[in-house]
Amino acid sequence: MEDDVNQIKLATHVLALAREKSLKIATAESCTGGLIGGSLTEIAGSSDVFDRGFITYSNEAKIEMLGVSKNMIEVFGAVSIQVVREMAEGALAASNADITISVTGVAGPGASDLKPEGLVWFGLARKGFEAKTEKCKFGAIGRHNVRQATVMHALRMIEASVEKPITAN
Repeated sequence: MEDDVNQIKLATHVLALAREKSLKIATAESCTGGLIGGSLTEIAGSSDVFDRGFITYSNEAKIEMLGVSKNMIEVFGAVSIQVVREMAEGALAASNADITISVTGVAGPGASDLKPEGLVWFGLARKGFEAKTEKCKFGAIGRHNVRQATVMHALRMIEASVEKPITAN
């Protein structure tokens, strides 16, 4: 319950910051299945800031909706820095947003040695700035907890970008 309250507070703050600077937000989500967009749209009046969300759970959706290179997925896998960057940049190109956040990861189960449970890649693209990526290793904390931690981290990345635009990785 406390986590829900913190998430709502953070989402409300992110929306207020973006609204103040007349910025629109879009999401491109794989492992969270729309939870980031859901947290933003939980707040009444969010439609003036939240443009759209792309739920690209399958590789085909990443390719078709966001223009992610099939070759990138084949070479590096869907859970990779290369794919998450293309997801964020593709969402920016396919939306009316000024800032996009993308996530791809292993919420669990189904991890491997190379891509363990709790590994999540984040991408953030903003018009006029170089895209940024981050990797988090939340650990084997369970599917629900990995997804919730991912939402909070994504919201914090948007918050940081609105407060002080990113310049490089």
